[in-house]
Amino acid sequence: MLTLVTGTTGQVGKRFVPRLLAQRESGEQVRVLVRDAVRGEPFAELGAEVVVGDLRDEDALAKAVAGADAVVNVAASFRGVPDEEAWAVNRDAAVELGRAALASGVRRFVQVSTGMVYGVGRGRPLTEDDEVRPGGQMWGAYNESKAAAERELLALVGEGMQVRIGRLPFVYGDGDPHLAQSLRWAAHWAPAQRLQMAHHADVAQGLLRLLYAPAVSGPIYNIADDAPVTAVELYQLNGVELPADMHTHTDPDPWFGIMSNQRIRRDLGFRPIHPSVWSARDAGAL
Repeated sequence: MLTLVTGTTGQVGKRFVPRLLAQRESGEQVRVLVRDAVRGEPFAELGAEVVVGDLRDEDALAKAVAGADAVVNVAASFRGVPDEEAWAVNRDAAVELGRAALASGVRRFVQVSTGMVYGVGRGRPLTEDDEVRPGGQMWGAYNESKAAAERELLALVGEGMQVRIGRLPFVYGDGDPHLAQSLRWAAHWAPAQRLQMAHHADVAQGLLRLLYAPAVSGPIYNIADDAPVTAVELYQLNGVELPADMHTHTDPDPWFGIMSNQRIRRDLGFRPIHPSVWSARDAGAL
C-alpha cells in the first residue's frame, strides 16, 4: 500500500506523517508532496518518499498520485489569507487532487475538513447527519470552500473511489501554538463559552482509522475529544489573567462548534488518547 499525504508542512500534516510512518507495516510506503525540498527532508529521514511540487500544479499532481493506493489530503489555506487563495487551495486544488487520484486508480481518498462547515449551532452537539448551514460567527471563505470541496469530492464516489471525510475541531498539542492563539477569540467570549478540541495524537488516530478501515457506515466523521473547555479554562491553561470585563460578555450560541464523536467511536472504535486538554496537560503533551 502506497499512501500519498499532502499538506505535510502544516500544523496537522507535520505531526500526522511521523505517526503514519511509525505504524506502517512491511511493504507499506508513504509519499509526501511538498513545495520545498528542504522541508521534505525530515520526512525523507523517517522513510517517506518526497515529491516536490505545488498542489495546484497539474503535472505535480499526476506525479504525486502515480501508483498510489490511497490519499490523505491535509492541505489547507486557513487564517490570514485572501479569499481567493482559500478557494484555490481548499476547494479547487482538493477537487483536482481527487480527480487526479481517481484517474490514477487510487482506491481511497481521505479528505481533512473542519467542523466549522456546520455553521450555526443546533441546540445540541453537531452530528454528521446535520446539513451544512452557512452563516453565524466565524463563517467565511475557509468554511465555505471546505464545504464545497466535500460536496465535489463525495460526487466522485459514484465513479469508483472511496471518499472519507474527517471533520476536525480546534486542534492543539505537541507544541502547536494554537492553544496560545485561542485567546484571540476567547478574549471576546462569555466565561462559560466552550471550544471543541482534539489533540494532534487523536487527529492522527482518527485519520488512520479512516484510512485503514475496510468499510465505514458513512463517509463523514467528526474527530473530536470528549470534553470541550470554557473560555475561562483557556486562560487558565495559558497561565494568563482573565480580562476584567469577561463577566459582561454573553454567549449567543452555547452549542456553536460543539461536535459529537459518537459515530467514530461506534463505527471505528475511536477512543481519545487525550479525552480533554486537561488530561493532555497532565501527560505533558501540550
